[in-house]
Amino acid sequence: MEFITHAIFKWLHIIAGITWIGLLYFFNWINGHVAATLDADSKKKIIPELLPRALYFFRWGAAWTWITGLILLQVVFYHGGLTFEDPDLSGFGTGALVMIAVTFLGVFLYDILYKSSLASNVRVVTMVSFVLIGVVVYLMKDWAGFSYRSFNIHIGTMFGTIMAFNVWFRIWPAQQSIITSIKNGEAPDGDLLALAGLRSKHNTYMSVPLIWTMINQHTTHFSGGNLGIPSDYSWLVLLVVVALGWHIVWQLYKKSGQVKGF
Repeated sequence: MEFITHAIFKWLHIIAGITWIGLLYFFNWINGHVAATLDADSKKKIIPELLPRALYFFRWGAAWTWITGLILLQVVFYHGGLTFEDPDLSGFGTGALVMIAVTFLGVFLYDILYKSSLASNVRVVTMVSFVLIGVVVYLMKDWAGFSYRSFNIHIGTMFGTIMAFNVWFRIWPAQQSIITSIKNGEAPDGDLLALAGLRSKHNTYMSVPLIWTMINQHTTHFSGGNLGIPSDYSWLVLLVVVALGWHIVWQLYKKSGQVKGF
């Protein structure tokens, strides 16, 4: 029965994730550039028809990716015994419970950080974010005792929780107001445009490392003992993937601005 649950929800998780992340890339690398070429009348006709449809699948893709991910986390890790490095550990100690709480509540620290004055300095706030991620990964491994696969998937869950929060509580409410303004022939609120664009960009940057964590059962040769990587430093591999993923997204943003229509 557990095997069937795992198979079905992994299938649903991937379908929902493809829908969500595919539309995320469409919004960030295609739609924005196309919308910039439209005149006011064209925007008034096209955007109220296009975006509500796209945002429907976008936000529900996000919701179902998150929900099915939670079910898989329970089935594969908490119930399946893959949470801890030591296979003899069956209970959750203080460290594990705290880091699980960080996994799901870290979104509120993220939201506070990016509402603060520090967020105006992109370089500094990015460095702060990266250091915080490093601290969390390290504590998951060395304090909570999470296994390689476990601290990978918990960081992925933290990213996914932040991304789903952005979709439902930052991007979607802002877009409702923006679309209504465009439909009425009014100028959208600049602050809402900036908020929706920034949080969508954050989601794009988090998505590439997130996908790594989703397939981390296939990356266990980085967990230590192989490729000359000591197991005590296997947590650094994930930080390299985060940094590399962010760089890949940055390059794709640059490329998206160079692609032209006919």
